[in-house]
Amino acid sequence: MRTKILVIDDEESVCEILKFNLEKEGYEVDCAYSAEEALDMDLDDYSLFMVDIMMGELSGFDFAKRIRNVTATEDTPILFCSALSDEDDVVKGLNIGADDYVTKPFVIGEVLARVRAILRRSGLTAKRTASEILEQEQLDYEADVVFKDLRIDRNDKEVYLDGEALTLTRTEYDILLFFLTHKNRIYSREEIIKNVWGDDVVVTGRTIDTNITRLRKKLGNYDKYIVTRQGFGYGFKEKD
Repeated sequence: MRTKILVIDDEESVCEILKFNLEKEGYEVDCAYSAEEALDMDLDDYSLFMVDIMMGELSGFDFAKRIRNVTATEDTPILFCSALSDEDDVVKGLNIGADDYVTKPFVIGEVLARVRAILRRSGLTAKRTASEILEQEQLDYEADVVFKDLRIDRNDKEVYLDGEALTLTRTEYDILLFFLTHKNRIYSREEIIKNVWGDDVVVTGRTIDTNITRLRKKLGNYDKYIVTRQGFGYGFKEKD
């Protein structure tokens, strides 16, 4: 779901310029040509309001005051884009609750940078429904890795043997997870280092040996599944 932005300005040309450039950045953009029109819209769908100040009967300041008094929009960021450049106007806009203020005529690159900064500070990319949040949580969920009575809970980062939690270090956990997800093959120390520690970490073969020795002790009878091939490396072999 793309971030939704509402541009509110009584100048159609300004709306068109902002909409065109914001959509190029990947945002979803709607336009309203007065504060009154904007207030009739479903405002809780938006992640940012870009608001002119001098408009019709209701000014941009009036619009900001009203949405700041509504629970659904009280925290939605506001960026004023106005020809009013007096310091008092800028201060008034910020005091009302705006997150930033840009004066016209503006440079579009600066406006886009300010939009990105506001969304980054607010932690908003797009407002999501409860079903969308649940769907994302389901996508983020990682299924347990199970081998007989040995189970790795990848979400809680816990390892259980016969239902009892094992106390493993982060490195021991990562080695076991790698072995259980890459069973029945011998891996060289270099391959283990690359998959467990990554390419940017300097690790000696002795470090691998020590961690695997400790891991075997903690696995009890399951230590027999971690096999050593002298001169080659280690692996996790399924065997009776």
